[in-house]
Amino acid sequence: MSAGISRVKAAVLALFAVYWVTVVLIWLVARPVFDQVGDLRQGQVVAEILLLVVLTALLSFLSVAVLRGWRWTFWLILLAYLAGILRVPAAALELTGRIPRQGPAWYVVLTAVVGVTQFAIALAMVAGYRRSGPWAD
Repeated sequence: MSAGISRVKAAVLALFAVYWVTVVLIWLVARPVFDQVGDLRQGQVVAEILLLVVLTALLSFLSVAVLRGWRWTFWLILLAYLAGILRVPAAALELTGRIPRQGPAWYVVLTAVVGVTQFAIALAMVAGYRRSGPWAD
């Protein structure tokens, strides 16, 4: 790792990259799921591409903020990632039919895995914060 990127920053940036690749793969391979989750009507290619552009811009902006070590971004991502654990019981409720599914079973399981990963990174962020402050620089 380079001197300017802590492990916490690297983990957050890596997860951002995984998010982006996963969304693009879903768009390419399972477009009906992409449309369902994005609340789009099937066949709206312009809207799909616009959604991908907005996601790319958001993840790019957050990545720059992480690299620059902006404190507000640390707290925003920490709160969002801590809340990621809530995807596990939500996925269980979706899979058992107690609440409406947001997509096919594989997508629901994927969201639960992402939630657990987010929570693990959030715990690392808290540990790094206690040791060295935001972004554990």
